[in-house]
Amino acid sequence: MKIETVIDAEIELLTAIKKSDVLALETILHDDLLFNMPDGQTITKEFDLQSYRSGKMKIDFLEATDQIVNIIESAAVVAVAVSLKGSYDNNPINGVFKYIRVWKKIGKNLKVIAGSCVQLA
Repeated sequence: MKIETVIDAEIELLTAIKKSDVLALETILHDDLLFNMPDGQTITKEFDLQSYRSGKMKIDFLEATDQIVNIIESAAVVAVAVSLKGSYDNNPINGVFKYIRVWKKIGKNLKVIAGSCVQLA
């Protein structure tokens, strides 16, 4: 696995999030994904997709910086800061969040299998 491939996958993921592209997210996220939210809640792929399908999740601005990519055998770990503006269920989201995502090669595709996010001050 090449770092460039992971960086491209991250761009594809962030673009899908920005556009609320459920079809792309269905492909990118692994069916057994577990993701820890800043409030400590652990969500699944289906929960995440439903937040976009229902229109609860709205992203107005998203920009990634300070990306670190480590390749570990058939997996990659990405740490990235994301500046985010939007809303979830009409509650504003505004801040910088630090994500860690684990990508794994499944067949010929890279998929996000795990992740978490904390809000930075």
